Amino acid sequence: MRRTFFVSFACALGLAVIGCGEEGVSSGATVNVYVSGESLCKGARQELNSSSGRAGSFHVRMICLDNPGTLAAAGANARRATEDSSTVGFLIEPDPTLASFSRSILDAADIAQVANRSGQASMATLLDAIRRADDPDSLRESVYSVLG
Repeated sequence: MRRTFFVSFACALGLAVIGCGEEGVSSGATVNVYVSGESLCKGARQELNSSSGRAGSFHVRMICLDNPGTLAAAGANARRATEDSSTVGFLIEPDPTLASFSRSILDAADIAQVANRSGQASMATLLDAIRRADDPDSLRESVYSVLG
């Protein structure tokens, strides 16, 4: 009897955890954009500041991560973004190997990746996608779809 209860409890807990990232985002909520590499952060921050830290009705917070000079670092940065249920985008320099590796991790979580040498251009692209996203109940997936 105890074992059955434990298994049922564990399954219920697992289902609750799986659903955590699928909830809608209310207007005025804060969403996160991860920037992989200090070289992109300055330009991305300038662009975000020029939009007063907003995209449409959402507040946007930028989180700068260390430079992903290796596949391990690129993977760790991408995984960190996937673990945050309020992540809507990930900016990375367009190194083909690193960007491809991180994209495979981000695609599984429906997180849009923008690979560009300019942090300012990358952030502008992502902010525009957030503004154009048409489904606040599934903002992450909607931004992902806009950027295709």
